[in-house]
Amino acid sequence: MPSPVVLQTSLPGLSVRRGKVRDVYDLGQQLLLVSSDRLSAFDWVLPTGIPDKGRVLTQISAFWFERLGEPNHLVTTDIRQMNLPAGIDLPTLEGRTTLCRKTLVVPIECVVRGYLSGSGWAEYRTNGTVCGVRLPAGLTESSRLPEPIFTPATKAESGHDENITFEQMVEAVGHEVSEELRRRSIDIFQRGAAYALERGIIIADTKFEFGQVEGKILLIDEVLTPDSSRFWPADQYAPGHGQPSFDKQFVRDWLTASGWDKNSPPPALPDEVVVKTRAKYVAAYEQLTGRKFA
Repeated sequence: MPSPVVLQTSLPGLSVRRGKVRDVYDLGQQLLLVSSDRLSAFDWVLPTGIPDKGRVLTQISAFWFERLGEPNHLVTTDIRQMNLPAGIDLPTLEGRTTLCRKTLVVPIECVVRGYLSGSGWAEYRTNGTVCGVRLPAGLTESSRLPEPIFTPATKAESGHDENITFEQMVEAVGHEVSEELRRRSIDIFQRGAAYALERGIIIADTKFEFGQVEGKILLIDEVLTPDSSRFWPADQYAPGHGQPSFDKQFVRDWLTASGWDKNSPPPALPDEVVVKTRAKYVAAYEQLTGRKFA
């Protein structure tokens, strides 16, 4: 039975900054990240939420933080260990809340691509490159790349992130930081993708975020989730066209087919789309972790 949809939270006595899908509470040296069930598409937050979406994404990230062993910002996802103000509705926060260290966020989306899809496919068709990286001729949509490539992007508060070259990244954050983030991003992607493939999931591409604290660079935000990555079922993979997925592409396809102009407030999602989208998120969690989603 799906949980009630949580579109927004409000914690007494705590100021909040709302992103597209998360509510962020500042606790001084720490942050409280609450993943809502809001869904964004085409740079709009949709009026209809997806039940349990926030819980799925929070628990997938927690799974990866533990499994990867990468230095990261996670303190706990156990609300009983968060010392929250009295009177808070704990059941609403259960499973969707992350207590983490506050960091100075590196203003770069660290994108790693293992397959040719999305904006990378669009650029490749035009000039044979992705973010300035020259690729072999003759690749088709969804082709596996000879090796993963690092294609950074600027972080946008609103609207689309903008792809940049590695040289532009160096100009923005320096050579040493850029080299470390490229190396670590590719390494994390390769380890995560190898494990996911054992579980029958292709991670086609993903984006990571990093932050700095006390001279160290930590992996932050969410990690290898269906919202930050393209998840494809391995048993259905066939290059040459778009792939079925575990992510919100199902919603994007419905919105496109609905006739919505993408410039005005989006329509509400029908119940059928909501149910199928929730099922995709839950299936991704269960297949990836081997655990039953509770």
